[in-house]
Amino acid sequence: MAPRLAARDPAVLAVLLAGTFMAALDVSIVNVAAPQIRSGLGVSDAELQLIVSGYTVAYAALLLTGARLGDDHGHRRLFLLGLAGFTATSLAAGLAWNGEGLIVARVAQGVAAAAMTPQVVTVIQLRFGGDARARALALFATVIAFGAALGQVLGGLLVSADVAGTSWRPVFLLNVPIGIALLVLGRRVLPPTRSQAPQRLDLWGVTLLTSAVLLVMVPLVFGREAHWAPWTWASLIAALPTSAILLAHLGRLGRIGGHPLLDLTLLRHRPVTVGLMAVSTQMIAYGGFLFSLTFHLQGALAYPPWQSGLIFGPYAIGFAVTSIGVPRLRASRRHAVSIAGLLLMTGGYAAIGLAAGRGEWDSTAILPLLAIAGAGFGAGYSPVITRIVAEVPAENARDASGLFTTINQLSFAFGVATIGTVFLARSSGSASGAAVAMAAGLAGGLGIISAGLVVLLGRVERRSQPTPDAAER
Repeated sequence: MAPRLAARDPAVLAVLLAGTFMAALDVSIVNVAAPQIRSGLGVSDAELQLIVSGYTVAYAALLLTGARLGDDHGHRRLFLLGLAGFTATSLAAGLAWNGEGLIVARVAQGVAAAAMTPQVVTVIQLRFGGDARARALALFATVIAFGAALGQVLGGLLVSADVAGTSWRPVFLLNVPIGIALLVLGRRVLPPTRSQAPQRLDLWGVTLLTSAVLLVMVPLVFGREAHWAPWTWASLIAALPTSAILLAHLGRLGRIGGHPLLDLTLLRHRPVTVGLMAVSTQMIAYGGFLFSLTFHLQGALAYPPWQSGLIFGPYAIGFAVTSIGVPRLRASRRHAVSIAGLLLMTGGYAAIGLAAGRGEWDSTAILPLLAIAGAGFGAGYSPVITRIVAEVPAENARDASGLFTTINQLSFAFGVATIGTVFLARSSGSASGAAVAMAAGLAGGLGIISAGLVVLLGRVERRSQPTPDAAER
């Protein structure tokens, strides 16, 4: 039977989503501040990409570990510990004196976020049932992507405000008072949930997963500056057997009755696998597009940070409207609207890239295109998340939570590292517009792939549903 909502569950959800919003905001809020960070601290392009993506790489690599530790030691405890760590490392990032210090603080932020965020879906799965669970999960998905979109706007305003001459530092220091307030409230309202059967942490799984992520992301971030030295290719090649060993380890541990870091049986449910692939392609496109367009606005077009940030306002608004509205439609309509939305997103990216490539940048024309792209993204993102997570049994909540957030954040970081690298390699002087056009073209191509995956998701879902005769038996 689905659990009833407790009287304090609205407050529980508010605290959980506020913590999630902080973590999501820091995925992109640094984008708008990146040019000021580069000039203020004198960092290289590779170091700057690591400042932007180091957070999401650490976040993604350790999310499954955070989900397991929450089961073993209590979801409330891990959420509050992660929140405290996130607040402290945000303070450290805001006070960083050089590029190396900021990189360390950003990676530590990602570690803290990995302890905090995976507890959210698990608690929602355990405390909410039926339509309430679906609505809470839809809000969770919306908060993650909307936080990243709003980060562009808020980051631009904070950098331009230059409070007491602090330039980019408030984009991190903002988290400190919010984090302290949430810690006080969270201690009062969060329920003490945990697994009834604590399990031993799969240290081999943690090591192999972290190694596989780093073997891919480090060469992608530093490869261009290192002129694609042999070690970069060796690292990428080594990621393949490392991933194979990880999968073999997880499968073997599951078969002998152990407790693997991730239960691979979750991936045997084809709607989950196809849905995660659809979300991944969207987030790769999103990460690369945001990174590239931000640099074009503040570089070639010389927009001040506040104006650069506000340009993303229509994108954030469009996303918010559809990501909240589309999940309220009937299931049959949601599917069609999701596909149409992703095609709109693709068209929006392509039109923006075309305008940038021709040097015909006109904000009055670009703003509606950004709104269309954001609305398409929201229509194609949130409903898919709701579909693939809402039906996961409570006993698989930990794995579903960790896996979804891992794929989400790693895909965003992968987009920054790959599409961002292509953009930086081609964005010299007057070539910036052509580089944006290429980045937008790559993002649009991924949008088409995602739309095709959502079509496939609908077919897979229909095939996985039992026939009336089978249901009766």
